[in-house]
Amino acid sequence: MKRLGTGIGWRPEIADAVERMPGIDWVETVAENVCAGHLPESLRRLRERGVTVVPHGVSLGLGGADHPDEARLAALAERAEALGSPLVTEHIAFVRAGGPLTASPSMEAGHLLPVPRTRDALDVLCANIRIAQDALPVPLAVENIAALISWPGEEMTEGQFLYELADRTGVRLLIDVANLHTNHVNRGEDPARALDELPVEAIAYVHVAGGVERDGVWHDSHAHPVPPPVLDILADLASRATPPGVLLERDDNFPEAAELERELAAIRETVGTAVVTPRRRPAAPGTADGASARAAGGDTGPARQRIALAQAALLSSLVAGTPGPEGFDRVRLGVQARALAAKRAGVVAKVAPELPGILGEAYRAAFLAYAQGHPMNGGYRRDALDFAEHLLLAGRPEDAEARRRLRSWWLDRSGPTPPSRHPVARLARATRRALLRR
Repeated sequence: MKRLGTGIGWRPEIADAVERMPGIDWVETVAENVCAGHLPESLRRLRERGVTVVPHGVSLGLGGADHPDEARLAALAERAEALGSPLVTEHIAFVRAGGPLTASPSMEAGHLLPVPRTRDALDVLCANIRIAQDALPVPLAVENIAALISWPGEEMTEGQFLYELADRTGVRLLIDVANLHTNHVNRGEDPARALDELPVEAIAYVHVAGGVERDGVWHDSHAHPVPPPVLDILADLASRATPPGVLLERDDNFPEAAELERELAAIRETVGTAVVTPRRRPAAPGTADGASARAAGGDTGPARQRIALAQAALLSSLVAGTPGPEGFDRVRLGVQARALAAKRAGVVAKVAPELPGILGEAYRAAFLAYAQGHPMNGGYRRDALDFAEHLLLAGRPEDAEARRRLRSWWLDRSGPTPPSRHPVARLARATRRALLRR
């Protein structure tokens, strides 16, 4: 595995600062935010200087019940080739549910949600990762995620789950030590035990990030300084094996460049002063009857069906207000649902800044009320258009000038779309557009 060194997450907001930072060996960019044919000039300049760029995907949903989407995989492969990347990364998570497997409407979370650590989920995840590995031109590494909620009836710890995943697929691991801290606070999981059980030799690189605690819940915000407990976990990991690369993530509330450089220096010092003491790993977890056949690539159809139903029920409770599935902590489900709605409102405001500009202070409350009964099913840009359409059909906003501006914005951007094959859908769309033009 190529040694990456010390890096930082490249974001447009800090692109200039990243280019000027001393000692940056590599950067990571959100794959969905760059176009293979039109790379940002900042990334081009970094590449020309010999700085490695790694695309980090957030939308594949490898832990979901469906097979990985071919178009998303092709786009990720294009970005890896355009950036000359030595590997690509994604998450052990599901991001959408519903659809044909459940005969229910498709829903998107707009966020990374945890998969249950069960045999069914592991079988489906392994199959999906093999599909992704075959479609990508470079090695794949997958990241452990932070979570606010726990699935009932889990059969493995996080370390055991990651060990079997790497053992069965050969996939590399992207270990996020901030996420281990998050799961320690929110789910009572011991980071040291996870590090004991996972295969450190499979680590491709490590993420370090900050967060914030509110009312006993740790939010993995990527918008706050890295706290000491996260550096402590990094030190523990580095004492077991020197990671090939370590990267600082920051996605919002960007500080001055000097503060980011101080955090990078703390990360370098933490890794550089660790004394590697190899430790004996606990025995791998036992496998249930039939697991060997599944590991060899057996039929995952029944497992996909079970996972599809479970994930759809959970996501529906989080984004559509249906009752929470049995066994989940209802309070934590409420915390997660509010966090998803808040993130959704924030991202829509970024991709469509005209909406808060038109609605003013009423934007956030209006969007959160809308989100309670309208799951996202077509990405954030579609979500912004659907929200505006919802307001206009309800005769809002009440201010006539604001309503005129919102109608004009919606008509300009809803534009022509491929006609549906269903006459009823064509009629409904034509009717909505006629009403909204009035």
